[in-house]
Amino acid sequence: MSSSHSARLTLPYVAAGQLQKHVTVNEAFARLDTLAQLSVVSRTTAVEPDSLDSLDDLDSPDSLDAAAEGDLYILPPGAVGQFWSEWNPGDLVRAESGGWVRVPVPVGAIALVQDREELVAREAGGWAPLIRRGHYQNLTRLGLNTEADATNPFAAKINKALWTARPEADGGDGDLRITLNKDTPTDVLSLLFQSGYAGRAEFGLVGDDDLVLKVSANGTAWSEAFRIDAEDGRAWFPRGAGRAEAVLLTTGGSWSPPDWARLLAVTAIGGGGGGGAGASGTDGLRNGGGGGGGGGLSMALWRSADLPGPLTVAIAAGGAAGADGGDTVITAGGATLLTAKGGAAGQAGPTGGAGGSGGQGLGVGNGGGSTSPSAAGGVGDAFSAPAASGGGGAGGSLEAGGTAHPGGSGGTGGLMACPAPGGAGGSSSVGLAGLTPPVPVSISGGGGGGGSASSQGVGFAGGAGGSYGAGGGGGGAGVSSGGLGGTGAAGAVLILVQG
Repeated sequence: MSSSHSARLTLPYVAAGQLQKHVTVNEAFARLDTLAQLSVVSRTTAVEPDSLDSLDDLDSPDSLDAAAEGDLYILPPGAVGQFWSEWNPGDLVRAESGGWVRVPVPVGAIALVQDREELVAREAGGWAPLIRRGHYQNLTRLGLNTEADATNPFAAKINKALWTARPEADGGDGDLRITLNKDTPTDVLSLLFQSGYAGRAEFGLVGDDDLVLKVSANGTAWSEAFRIDAEDGRAWFPRGAGRAEAVLLTTGGSWSPPDWARLLAVTAIGGGGGGGAGASGTDGLRNGGGGGGGGGLSMALWRSADLPGPLTVAIAAGGAAGADGGDTVITAGGATLLTAKGGAAGQAGPTGGAGGSGGQGLGVGNGGGSTSPSAAGGVGDAFSAPAASGGGGAGGSLEAGGTAHPGGSGGTGGLMACPAPGGAGGSSSVGLAGLTPPVPVSISGGGGGGGSASSQGVGFAGGAGGSYGAGGGGGGAGVSSGGLGGTGAAGAVLILVQG
Protein backbone atom coordinates (compact mmCIF):
# COMPACT_ATOMS: atom_id res chain seq x y z
CA MET A 1 0.00 0.00 0.00
CA SER A 2 1.24 3.45 -0.89
CA SER A 3 2.30 5.53 2.08
CA SER A 4 1.09 8.77 0.46
CA HIS A 5 -2.40 7.93 -0.93
CA SER A 6 -5.28 5.61 -0.09
CA ALA A 7 -5.57 2.39 -2.13
CA ARG A 8 -9.00 2.86 -3.79
CA LEU A 9 -9.92 6.54 -3.95
CA THR A 10 -6.32 7.81 -4.05
CA LEU A 11 -6.98 10.24 -1.21
CA PRO A 12 -3.78 12.05 -0.09
CA TYR A 13 -2.45 11.21 3.35
CA VAL A 14 -1.06 13.87 5.75
CA ALA A 15 2.64 13.19 6.24
CA ALA A 16 4.25 13.31 9.65
CA GLY A 17 5.52 16.82 10.40
CA GLN A 18 3.95 18.14 7.20
CA LEU A 19 3.49 21.90 6.89
CA GLN A 20 0.21 23.36 5.65
CA LYS A 21 -1.64 20.16 6.44
CA HIS A 22 -4.93 21.82 5.48
CA VAL A 23 -3.94 21.70 1.81
CA THR A 24 -3.71 17.93 1.85
CA VAL A 25 -6.89 17.56 3.91
CA ASN A 26 -8.83 19.91 1.64
CA GLU A 27 -7.65 17.98 -1.43
CA ALA A 28 -8.91 14.76 0.13
CA PHE A 29 -12.25 16.39 0.97
CA ALA A 30 -12.59 17.67 -2.62
CA ARG A 31 -11.98 14.19 -3.97
CA LEU A 32 -14.50 12.68 -1.58
CA ASP A 33 -16.98 15.38 -2.58
CA THR A 34 -16.52 14.21 -6.16
CA LEU A 35 -16.71 10.44 -5.69
CA ALA A 36 -19.31 10.12 -2.93
CA GLN A 37 -22.87 9.84 -4.40
CA LEU A 38 -21.28 10.28 -7.82
CA SER A 39 -23.50 12.32 -10.18
CA VAL A 40 -22.31 13.78 -13.48
CA VAL A 41 -24.00 16.42 -15.65
CA SER A 42 -23.34 14.58 -18.91
CA ARG A 43 -21.17 12.03 -20.63
CA THR A 44 -22.00 13.20 -24.16
CA THR A 45 -21.12 16.92 -23.94
CA ALA A 46 -18.04 17.35 -26.12
CA VAL A 47 -17.40 21.12 -25.83
CA GLU A 48 -15.75 22.25 -22.61
CA PRO A 49 -18.01 24.74 -20.77
CA ASP A 50 -16.61 27.77 -18.99
CA SER A 51 -15.91 27.04 -15.34
CA LEU A 52 -17.25 29.61 -12.82
CA ASP A 53 -15.13 30.18 -9.74
CA SER A 54 -17.36 32.64 -7.89
CA LEU A 55 -21.01 33.54 -7.49
CA ASP A 56 -20.25 36.91 -9.08
CA ASP A 57 -19.70 35.16 -12.41
CA LEU A 58 -23.34 34.14 -12.47
CA ASP A 59 -24.28 37.73 -13.29
CA SER A 60 -22.43 37.58 -16.59
CA PRO A 61 -24.61 37.01 -19.69
CA ASP A 62 -21.88 34.73 -21.07
CA SER A 63 -22.23 32.34 -18.12
CA LEU A 64 -25.63 30.87 -19.01
CA ASP A 65 -24.07 27.65 -20.41
CA ALA A 66 -21.13 27.61 -18.01
CA ALA A 67 -20.32 24.90 -15.47
CA ALA A 68 -20.93 25.67 -11.84
CA GLU A 69 -18.29 25.00 -9.22
CA GLY A 70 -18.17 21.25 -8.54
CA ASP A 71 -19.99 20.16 -11.74
CA LEU A 72 -18.78 16.78 -12.99
CA TYR A 73 -18.54 15.49 -16.57
CA ILE A 74 -17.38 12.25 -18.14
CA LEU A 75 -15.44 13.12 -21.28
CA PRO A 76 -16.74 11.62 -24.53
CA PRO A 77 -14.50 10.81 -27.51
CA GLY A 78 -13.42 13.94 -29.40
CA ALA A 79 -13.84 16.34 -26.48
CA VAL A 80 -12.48 19.88 -27.18
CA GLY A 81 -11.43 22.76 -24.97
CA GLN A 82 -8.43 24.17 -23.17
CA PHE A 83 -8.32 21.32 -20.68
CA TRP A 84 -10.59 18.65 -22.13
CA SER A 85 -8.68 18.28 -25.38
CA GLU A 86 -5.59 17.19 -23.40
CA TRP A 87 -7.36 14.35 -21.57
CA ASN A 88 -8.74 10.97 -22.52
CA PRO A 89 -12.29 9.77 -23.24
CA GLY A 90 -13.85 8.41 -20.07
CA ASP A 91 -11.95 10.73 -17.76
CA LEU A 92 -14.00 12.19 -14.90
CA VAL A 93 -13.43 15.95 -14.72
CA ARG A 94 -14.54 18.52 -12.15
CA ALA A 95 -15.06 22.28 -12.49
CA GLU A 96 -12.96 23.81 -9.75
CA SER A 97 -11.68 27.34 -9.05
CA GLY A 98 -12.33 28.60 -12.57
CA GLY A 99 -10.65 25.62 -14.23
CA TRP A 100 -10.89 21.87 -14.57
CA VAL A 101 -9.24 18.96 -12.76
CA ARG A 102 -9.21 15.27 -13.49
CA VAL A 103 -10.33 12.93 -10.72
CA PRO A 104 -9.17 9.30 -10.73
CA VAL A 105 -12.10 6.88 -10.44
CA PRO A 106 -11.73 3.27 -9.23
CA VAL A 107 -13.28 0.38 -11.19
CA GLY A 108 -16.73 -0.40 -9.81
CA ALA A 109 -17.79 3.18 -9.16
CA ILE A 110 -21.41 3.93 -10.18
CA ALA A 111 -22.49 7.35 -11.46
CA LEU A 112 -25.86 8.91 -12.27
CA VAL A 113 -25.80 10.70 -15.62
CA GLN A 114 -28.27 13.56 -15.20
CA ASP A 115 -29.05 14.47 -18.81
CA ARG A 116 -29.79 10.86 -19.83
CA GLU A 117 -31.25 9.60 -16.54
CA GLU A 118 -29.09 6.49 -16.59
CA LEU A 119 -26.70 4.72 -14.28
CA VAL A 120 -23.24 3.87 -15.56
CA ALA A 121 -20.50 1.79 -14.00
CA ARG A 122 -16.74 2.31 -14.24
CA GLU A 123 -15.00 -0.66 -15.84
CA ALA A 124 -11.44 -1.33 -16.83
CA GLY A 125 -12.18 -0.24 -20.38
CA GLY A 126 -14.35 2.78 -19.55
CA TRP A 127 -17.95 3.50 -18.54
CA ALA A 128 -20.93 1.29 -19.45
CA PRO A 129 -24.63 1.55 -18.70
CA LEU A 130 -25.68 -0.94 -16.05
CA ILE A 131 -28.60 -2.14 -18.18
CA ARG A 132 -26.15 -3.44 -20.78
CA ARG A 133 -24.28 -5.59 -18.34
CA GLY A 134 -26.80 -8.45 -18.43
CA HIS A 135 -26.21 -9.32 -14.80
CA TYR A 136 -29.64 -8.58 -13.32
CA GLN A 137 -30.62 -11.79 -11.60
CA ASN A 138 -33.45 -12.83 -9.26
CA LEU A 139 -35.32 -9.54 -9.40
CA THR A 140 -38.58 -9.72 -7.44
CA ARG A 141 -40.36 -6.85 -9.23
CA LEU A 142 -39.96 -4.84 -12.41
CA GLY A 143 -42.18 -1.96 -13.49
CA LEU A 144 -41.89 -0.18 -16.84
CA ASN A 145 -43.60 3.23 -16.82
CA THR A 146 -45.75 1.93 -13.96
CA GLU A 147 -45.39 0.33 -10.55
CA ALA A 148 -45.17 -3.43 -10.15
CA ASP A 149 -46.78 -4.99 -7.09
CA ALA A 150 -47.06 -8.38 -5.38
CA THR A 151 -49.92 -9.45 -7.67
CA ASN A 152 -48.21 -8.23 -10.84
CA PRO A 153 -44.45 -8.43 -10.17
CA PHE A 154 -43.84 -7.48 -13.80
CA ALA A 155 -45.89 -4.53 -15.08
CA ALA A 156 -45.48 -2.40 -18.20
CA LYS A 157 -47.44 0.63 -19.36
CA ILE A 158 -46.51 0.93 -23.06
CA ASN A 159 -48.13 1.36 -26.47
CA LYS A 160 -46.02 -1.05 -28.50
CA ALA A 161 -43.76 -4.01 -27.85
CA LEU A 162 -41.41 -5.92 -30.15
CA TRP A 163 -39.81 -9.31 -29.77
CA THR A 164 -37.52 -10.18 -32.66
CA ALA A 165 -35.24 -13.11 -33.29
CA ARG A 166 -31.52 -12.66 -32.92
CA PRO A 167 -30.12 -13.17 -36.45
CA GLU A 168 -27.18 -15.40 -37.24
CA ALA A 169 -25.09 -12.33 -38.07
CA ASP A 170 -25.34 -11.32 -34.39
CA GLY A 171 -24.52 -14.75 -33.07
CA GLY A 172 -28.09 -16.08 -32.94
CA ASP A 173 -29.88 -18.69 -35.02
CA GLY A 174 -32.69 -16.53 -36.48
CA ASP A 175 -35.42 -18.36 -34.53
CA LEU A 176 -37.68 -16.95 -31.84
CA ARG A 177 -39.60 -19.29 -29.54
CA ILE A 178 -41.39 -18.00 -26.46
CA THR A 179 -41.94 -20.69 -23.85
CA LEU A 180 -44.64 -20.46 -21.20
CA ASN A 181 -44.88 -23.18 -18.56
CA LYS A 182 -47.38 -24.14 -15.86
CA ASP A 183 -46.80 -26.40 -12.90
CA THR A 184 -49.48 -29.12 -13.21
CA PRO A 185 -52.25 -29.98 -15.74
CA THR A 186 -54.95 -28.55 -13.45
CA ASP A 187 -53.24 -25.16 -13.26
CA VAL A 188 -53.89 -22.31 -15.70
CA LEU A 189 -51.57 -21.10 -18.45
CA SER A 190 -53.35 -18.53 -20.58
CA LEU A 191 -53.40 -15.13 -22.20
CA LEU A 192 -56.22 -13.02 -20.76
CA PHE A 193 -57.50 -10.16 -22.92
CA GLN A 194 -59.32 -7.37 -21.08
CA SER A 195 -61.29 -4.24 -21.93
CA GLY A 196 -61.48 -1.66 -19.16
CA TYR A 197 -59.78 -4.26 -16.90
CA ALA A 198 -62.70 -6.67 -17.39
CA GLY A 199 -62.05 -9.99 -19.12
CA ARG A 200 -63.26 -10.40 -22.68
CA ALA A 201 -61.27 -13.37 -24.03
CA GLU A 202 -58.96 -16.05 -22.63
CA PHE A 203 -56.75 -18.32 -24.70
CA GLY A 204 -54.56 -21.13 -23.46
CA LEU A 205 -54.52 -24.18 -21.19
CA VAL A 206 -57.27 -23.32 -18.74
CA GLY A 207 -57.52 -25.91 -15.99
CA ASP A 208 -56.36 -28.83 -18.18
CA ASP A 209 -54.01 -29.47 -21.12
CA ASP A 210 -56.54 -28.84 -23.93
CA LEU A 211 -56.07 -25.65 -25.94
CA VAL A 212 -59.15 -23.48 -25.33
CA LEU A 213 -60.53 -20.13 -26.43
CA LYS A 214 -63.39 -18.65 -24.43
CA VAL A 215 -65.01 -15.23 -24.58
CA SER A 216 -67.15 -13.00 -22.38
CA ALA A 217 -69.25 -9.89 -22.89
CA ASN A 218 -69.07 -8.77 -19.25
CA GLY A 219 -66.08 -10.48 -17.63
CA THR A 220 -68.36 -12.74 -15.58
CA ALA A 221 -70.23 -15.12 -17.88
CA TRP A 222 -67.92 -17.02 -20.22
CA SER A 223 -68.65 -19.04 -23.36
CA GLU A 224 -66.23 -21.58 -24.80
CA ALA A 225 -65.67 -20.92 -28.50
CA PHE A 226 -63.40 -23.84 -29.41
CA ARG A 227 -61.30 -26.59 -27.85
CA ILE A 228 -58.45 -28.70 -29.26
CA ASP A 229 -57.99 -32.05 -27.53
CA ALA A 230 -54.47 -32.56 -26.21
CA GLU A 231 -54.69 -36.33 -26.79
CA ASP A 232 -55.63 -36.51 -30.47
CA GLY A 233 -55.52 -32.92 -31.78
CA ARG A 234 -59.18 -32.91 -32.77
CA ALA A 235 -61.01 -29.59 -32.57
CA TRP A 236 -64.63 -29.00 -31.73
CA PHE A 237 -66.80 -25.94 -31.41
CA PRO A 238 -69.39 -26.13 -28.61
CA ARG A 239 -71.46 -23.31 -30.10
CA GLY A 240 -70.85 -24.07 -33.76
CA ALA A 241 -68.43 -22.56 -36.23
CA GLY A 242 -68.57 -20.42 -39.31
CA ARG A 243 -70.74 -17.52 -40.27
CA ALA A 244 -74.04 -17.48 -42.10
CA GLU A 245 -76.44 -14.82 -43.33
CA ALA A 246 -79.72 -15.08 -45.21
CA VAL A 247 -80.25 -12.55 -48.03
CA LEU A 248 -83.72 -12.19 -49.58
CA LEU A 249 -83.78 -10.44 -52.95
CA THR A 250 -87.18 -9.17 -54.06
CA THR A 251 -86.00 -6.60 -56.59
CA GLY A 252 -83.65 -7.15 -59.49
CA GLY A 253 -80.14 -5.82 -59.78
CA SER A 254 -76.51 -6.71 -59.14
CA TRP A 255 -75.43 -8.58 -56.00
CA SER A 256 -71.94 -9.59 -54.89
CA PRO A 257 -71.08 -12.08 -52.15
CA PRO A 258 -69.36 -10.54 -49.09
CA ASP A 259 -65.62 -11.09 -48.80
CA TRP A 260 -66.01 -13.70 -46.06
CA ALA A 261 -68.44 -15.86 -48.10
CA ARG A 262 -67.36 -19.36 -49.13
CA LEU A 263 -70.61 -21.07 -50.13
CA LEU A 264 -73.91 -19.78 -51.51
CA ALA A 265 -77.07 -21.87 -51.17
CA VAL A 266 -79.45 -20.23 -53.65
CA THR A 267 -83.21 -20.70 -54.02
CA ALA A 268 -85.02 -18.97 -56.91
CA ILE A 269 -88.73 -18.97 -57.57
CA GLY A 270 -90.62 -17.73 -60.62
CA GLY A 271 -93.70 -15.54 -60.59
CA GLY A 272 -97.11 -17.09 -59.97
CA GLY A 273 -99.69 -17.16 -62.76
CA GLY A 274 -102.86 -15.08 -62.42
CA GLY A 275 -106.24 -16.77 -61.99
CA GLY A 276 -108.66 -16.92 -64.88
CA ALA A 277 -111.90 -14.89 -64.86
CA GLY A 278 -115.22 -16.65 -64.36
CA ALA A 279 -117.78 -16.99 -67.15
CA SER A 280 -121.13 -15.19 -67.12
CA GLY A 281 -124.58 -15.51 -68.68
CA THR A 282 -128.28 -15.77 -67.89
CA ASP A 283 -128.64 -19.50 -68.56
CA GLY A 284 -126.65 -22.69 -69.14
CA LEU A 285 -123.47 -23.83 -67.44
CA ARG A 286 -121.14 -21.02 -66.62
CA ASN A 287 -117.64 -22.19 -65.57
CA GLY A 288 -115.47 -20.54 -62.95
CA GLY A 289 -111.95 -19.50 -63.87
CA GLY A 290 -109.02 -21.85 -63.36
CA GLY A 291 -106.41 -21.16 -60.67
CA GLY A 292 -103.02 -19.80 -61.69
CA GLY A 293 -100.02 -22.10 -61.57
CA GLY A 294 -97.29 -21.55 -58.98
CA GLY A 295 -93.87 -20.40 -60.07
CA GLY A 296 -91.11 -22.92 -60.69
CA LEU A 297 -88.50 -23.54 -57.97
CA SER A 298 -84.78 -23.96 -58.66
CA MET A 299 -82.01 -24.49 -56.11
CA ALA A 300 -78.22 -24.47 -56.40
CA LEU A 301 -75.10 -24.61 -54.24
CA TRP A 302 -72.11 -22.57 -55.43
CA ARG A 303 -68.62 -21.83 -54.18
CA SER A 304 -68.24 -18.07 -54.22
CA ALA A 305 -64.69 -18.49 -55.56
CA ASP A 306 -66.08 -20.19 -58.67
CA LEU A 307 -68.42 -17.37 -59.68
CA PRO A 308 -67.32 -15.48 -62.81
CA GLY A 309 -68.37 -12.15 -61.30
CA PRO A 310 -71.20 -10.39 -59.45
CA LEU A 311 -74.64 -11.93 -59.78
CA THR A 312 -77.19 -10.18 -61.97
CA VAL A 313 -80.63 -11.05 -60.65
CA ALA A 314 -83.88 -10.57 -62.61
CA ILE A 315 -86.88 -11.02 -60.31
CA ALA A 316 -90.07 -12.30 -61.93
CA ALA A 317 -93.28 -10.31 -61.80
CA GLY A 318 -96.48 -12.02 -60.75
CA GLY A 319 -99.10 -12.54 -63.43
CA ALA A 320 -102.10 -10.22 -63.51
CA ALA A 321 -105.58 -11.78 -63.79
CA GLY A 322 -105.42 -14.18 -66.72
CA ALA A 323 -101.66 -13.59 -67.36
CA ASP A 324 -98.63 -15.83 -66.94
CA GLY A 325 -96.03 -15.17 -64.26
CA GLY A 326 -92.56 -13.99 -65.25
CA ASP A 327 -89.23 -15.83 -65.03
CA THR A 328 -86.62 -15.33 -62.33
CA VAL A 329 -83.13 -15.56 -63.86
CA ILE A 330 -79.64 -15.32 -62.29
CA THR A 331 -76.65 -14.64 -64.52
CA ALA A 332 -72.97 -13.85 -63.97
CA GLY A 333 -70.29 -12.96 -66.46
CA GLY A 334 -72.75 -13.39 -69.33
CA ALA A 335 -73.64 -16.98 -68.33
CA THR A 336 -77.05 -18.06 -67.06
CA LEU A 337 -76.57 -19.82 -63.74
CA LEU A 338 -80.12 -20.48 -62.57
CA THR A 339 -83.68 -20.08 -63.92
CA ALA A 340 -87.08 -20.49 -62.32
CA LYS A 341 -89.91 -20.01 -64.83
CA GLY A 342 -93.24 -18.45 -64.08
CA GLY A 343 -96.49 -20.33 -63.60
CA ALA A 344 -99.12 -20.29 -66.35
CA ALA A 345 -102.34 -18.33 -66.02
CA GLY A 346 -105.57 -20.11 -65.16
CA GLN A 347 -107.92 -20.60 -68.11
CA ALA A 348 -110.90 -18.27 -68.24
CA GLY A 349 -114.31 -19.77 -67.56
CA PRO A 350 -115.71 -19.26 -71.09
CA THR A 351 -112.88 -21.37 -72.49
CA GLY A 352 -113.13 -24.18 -69.95
CA GLY A 353 -111.65 -22.97 -66.62
CA ALA A 354 -108.69 -25.33 -66.56
CA GLY A 355 -105.97 -24.60 -64.00
CA GLY A 356 -102.69 -23.12 -65.16
CA SER A 357 -99.64 -25.38 -65.16
CA GLY A 358 -96.86 -24.84 -62.64
CA GLY A 359 -93.71 -23.10 -63.78
CA GLN A 360 -90.62 -25.07 -64.76
CA GLY A 361 -87.66 -25.09 -62.43
CA LEU A 362 -85.33 -27.90 -61.50
CA GLY A 363 -88.67 -29.60 -60.86
CA VAL A 364 -92.22 -28.89 -62.10
CA GLY A 365 -94.11 -26.25 -60.07
CA ASN A 366 -97.56 -26.69 -58.59
CA GLY A 367 -100.48 -26.17 -60.99
CA GLY A 368 -103.69 -24.29 -60.37
CA GLY A 369 -106.99 -26.00 -59.65
CA SER A 370 -109.54 -26.56 -62.48
CA THR A 371 -113.17 -25.59 -62.19
CA SER A 372 -115.92 -28.22 -61.83
CA PRO A 373 -119.38 -27.96 -63.45
CA SER A 374 -121.17 -29.65 -60.55
CA ALA A 375 -118.98 -29.16 -57.45
CA ALA A 376 -116.72 -26.70 -55.71
CA GLY A 377 -113.79 -25.40 -57.69
CA GLY A 378 -110.67 -27.56 -57.64
CA VAL A 379 -108.02 -26.88 -55.03
CA GLY A 380 -104.62 -25.62 -56.02
CA ASP A 381 -101.85 -28.21 -56.26
CA ALA A 382 -99.30 -28.59 -53.45
CA PHE A 383 -97.92 -32.11 -53.97
CA SER A 384 -96.27 -31.90 -57.37
CA ALA A 385 -93.58 -29.61 -55.95
CA PRO A 386 -93.78 -29.92 -52.13
CA ALA A 387 -91.11 -27.23 -51.58
CA ALA A 388 -92.55 -24.72 -54.08
CA SER A 389 -95.38 -22.22 -53.84
CA GLY A 390 -98.96 -23.43 -54.10
CA GLY A 391 -101.20 -23.15 -57.12
CA GLY A 392 -104.36 -21.03 -57.02
CA GLY A 393 -107.76 -22.55 -56.34
CA ALA A 394 -110.38 -22.55 -59.13
CA GLY A 395 -113.44 -20.31 -59.11
CA GLY A 396 -116.86 -21.80 -58.50
CA SER A 397 -119.19 -22.64 -61.43
CA LEU A 398 -122.84 -21.65 -61.88
CA GLU A 399 -125.01 -24.52 -63.05
CA ALA A 400 -127.82 -24.18 -65.60
CA GLY A 401 -130.36 -24.61 -62.83
CA GLY A 402 -128.88 -21.70 -60.86
CA THR A 403 -126.82 -23.63 -58.32
CA ALA A 404 -123.75 -21.56 -57.38
CA HIS A 405 -120.68 -23.51 -56.24
CA PRO A 406 -117.93 -22.22 -53.92
CA GLY A 407 -114.37 -21.66 -55.03
CA GLY A 408 -111.54 -24.08 -54.31
CA SER A 409 -108.82 -23.40 -51.74
CA GLY A 410 -105.33 -22.43 -52.79
CA GLY A 411 -102.55 -24.98 -52.54
CA THR A 412 -100.19 -24.95 -49.56
CA GLY A 413 -96.80 -23.48 -50.35
CA GLY A 414 -93.74 -25.40 -49.15
CA LEU A 415 -95.89 -28.32 -48.10
CA MET A 416 -92.94 -30.49 -47.06
CA ALA A 417 -90.57 -27.66 -46.18
CA CYS A 418 -92.09 -24.71 -44.33
CA PRO A 419 -95.87 -24.80 -44.99
CA ALA A 420 -97.67 -21.58 -45.92
CA PRO A 421 -101.42 -22.40 -46.20
CA GLY A 422 -103.31 -21.39 -49.28
CA GLY A 423 -106.25 -19.00 -49.09
CA ALA A 424 -109.68 -20.50 -48.43
CA GLY A 425 -112.07 -20.68 -51.37
CA GLY A 426 -114.97 -18.26 -51.26
CA SER A 427 -118.46 -19.49 -50.27
CA SER A 428 -120.78 -16.77 -51.46
CA SER A 429 -117.69 -14.58 -51.09
CA VAL A 430 -114.35 -13.76 -52.64
CA GLY A 431 -111.47 -16.17 -52.37
CA LEU A 432 -108.95 -15.34 -49.68
CA ALA A 433 -105.32 -14.50 -50.35
CA GLY A 434 -102.70 -17.15 -49.70
CA LEU A 435 -100.47 -16.87 -46.65
CA THR A 436 -96.76 -16.17 -46.40
CA PRO A 437 -94.26 -18.59 -44.79
CA PRO A 438 -94.33 -18.41 -40.97
CA VAL A 439 -90.54 -18.13 -40.62
CA PRO A 440 -87.97 -16.59 -42.98
CA VAL A 441 -86.36 -19.85 -44.09
CA SER A 442 -88.69 -20.32 -47.06
CA ILE A 443 -89.98 -18.20 -49.91
CA SER A 444 -92.87 -20.45 -50.91
CA GLY A 445 -96.29 -18.83 -50.40
CA GLY A 446 -99.79 -20.31 -50.41
CA GLY A 447 -101.99 -20.07 -53.49
CA GLY A 448 -104.98 -17.74 -53.58
CA GLY A 449 -108.44 -19.20 -53.02
CA GLY A 450 -110.99 -19.31 -55.84
CA GLY A 451 -113.95 -16.94 -55.76
CA SER A 452 -117.48 -18.27 -55.33
CA ALA A 453 -120.04 -18.28 -58.13
CA SER A 454 -123.03 -15.96 -57.78
CA SER A 455 -126.59 -16.58 -59.07
CA GLN A 456 -127.57 -12.95 -58.42
CA GLY A 457 -125.20 -10.88 -60.50
CA VAL A 458 -121.40 -10.62 -60.54
CA GLY A 459 -119.25 -13.62 -59.65
CA PHE A 460 -116.83 -13.25 -56.76
CA ALA A 461 -113.13 -12.53 -57.40
CA GLY A 462 -110.34 -14.95 -56.72
CA GLY A 463 -107.75 -14.30 -53.99
CA ALA A 464 -104.22 -13.16 -54.68
CA GLY A 465 -101.35 -15.57 -54.36
CA GLY A 466 -99.33 -15.39 -51.14
CA SER A 467 -95.75 -14.27 -51.12
CA TYR A 468 -93.21 -15.25 -53.77
CA GLY A 469 -94.47 -17.31 -56.67
CA ALA A 470 -97.92 -18.42 -55.50
CA GLY A 471 -100.70 -18.69 -58.09
CA GLY A 472 -103.79 -16.49 -57.97
CA GLY A 473 -107.26 -17.94 -57.43
CA GLY A 474 -109.78 -18.18 -60.25
CA GLY A 475 -112.81 -15.93 -60.36
CA GLY A 476 -116.30 -17.31 -59.76
CA ALA A 477 -118.98 -17.44 -62.46
CA GLY A 478 -121.83 -14.94 -62.43
CA VAL A 479 -124.96 -13.83 -64.25
CA SER A 480 -124.08 -10.34 -65.38
CA SER A 481 -120.29 -10.85 -65.30
CA GLY A 482 -117.77 -13.29 -63.94
CA GLY A 483 -115.40 -12.55 -61.05
CA LEU A 484 -111.84 -11.52 -61.86
CA GLY A 485 -109.00 -13.90 -61.19
CA GLY A 486 -106.54 -13.12 -58.38
CA THR A 487 -103.04 -11.92 -59.24
CA GLY A 488 -100.08 -14.22 -58.93
CA ALA A 489 -97.26 -13.35 -56.51
CA ALA A 490 -93.91 -12.04 -57.73
CA GLY A 491 -90.87 -14.28 -57.61
CA ALA A 492 -87.85 -13.94 -55.31
CA VAL A 493 -84.35 -15.21 -54.63
CA LEU A 494 -83.20 -16.42 -51.21
CA ILE A 495 -79.43 -16.77 -50.70
CA LEU A 496 -77.94 -18.43 -47.65
CA VAL A 497 -74.39 -17.09 -47.44
CA GLN A 498 -71.98 -19.34 -45.57
CA GLY A 499 -68.48 -18.39 -44.50
